[in-house]
Amino acid sequence: MIGSITGQVQYLNAPVACLMTASGVGYEIELPIPSFCQLALGANISLYVHHHVREDAQSLFGFIDKSDRDVFRKLIKINGVGAKMALAMLSTLTAGEIKQAVERDNEVALVRVPGIGKKTAQRIILDLKGKLADFGDYTAVDGLFEPQGEADNSMQIIAEVESALINLGYKEKEAQTAIKLAQSDGADSTSALLKAALRQLSGL
Repeated sequence: MIGSITGQVQYLNAPVACLMTASGVGYEIELPIPSFCQLALGANISLYVHHHVREDAQSLFGFIDKSDRDVFRKLIKINGVGAKMALAMLSTLTAGEIKQAVERDNEVALVRVPGIGKKTAQRIILDLKGKLADFGDYTAVDGLFEPQGEADNSMQIIAEVESALINLGYKEKEAQTAIKLAQSDGADSTSALLKAALRQLSGL
């Protein structure tokens, strides 16, 4: 099983990054949005990886912080929570916020995540209760890999952000509304627009 990958960022297509290793193999890896927003084209990085194997497909999910990967692995063990939902959770909430929601029986915080209803939130809280004690309190690390200058035009940026939000489970109309609101706040790059749109969606 693949546990980590080190390589150069060859291309970014939110929320997927392709890392080219020294051996010349390029790996497409799907990341939570906060981690994706810290990557830059051409940067050499190391990611902790979860190698997800199913009968019909194999996927790689990457994380800058090992703790995020550990939380992801606990989430996907819960009945009804697949890899996509776990990724959406870590794109909407930090590992610390997930831990806090579980410890405080805060269903409202969890149902902010697209695809999670009240029953699923209750199941997550029940199954994770007492199992996140070793993870401490985490906050997103801003600026670890600052993006280089964005050469994308505005239409391409909007298309990438909309695609990323839909992949996370948001409806097309929700994504488009959030993007419009984020643009009005001055977000003008892919990473900035993604972050701003997620903030908007958290409040919708």
